[in-house]
Parts: sequence; C-alpha cells; structure tokens
Amino acid sequence: MSRKCQLTGKKANNGFAVSHSHHRTHKLQEANLQWKRIWWPQEKRWVKLHLSTKAIKTLQHKGLEIMAKEAGINLYKM
Repeated sequence: MSRKCQLTGKKANNGFAVSHSHHRTHKLQEANLQWKRIWWPQEKRWVKLHLSTKAIKTLQHKGLEIMAKEAGINLYKM
C-alpha cells in the first residue's frame, strides 16, 4: 500500500537536507500516517483506514461520512 492518506490524499514531500556548508542532498519528508480503526455509526461497525494525523483531527470535527464523501471513498467496500 502506498504511503498516502486515504481521506486527504497527503503524501511525501520532496525536499532538501541542507548542511552547515549549504551542501544540499535530496530528502523525502514522509507524511505522519497511522492505521486507525474508526467507528462507523451508520453501519455499526469498524472501518480500518490509513490516515494522516491531520486527517484524524479533522475527522473528529467533520465526521467519517462527510470526509469519505469529499474524498470519493465508498466505505461499504472497506
């Protein structure tokens, strides 16, 4: 599975690690992804999703149904 948030689409960022002498080397800044079991009250079951920590905070505010609809995810297939 790719390292990408299933609800927000967050993924790695290409950047540089810059030393004191200003020598630049490529560095991949990965998103902070977590496997979370989210309770889906409509179906009365758990849904396991790969989420960024930002998405977990937003999920508490908006709710699972709304965020899945915005992301175009069919929760019945999860």
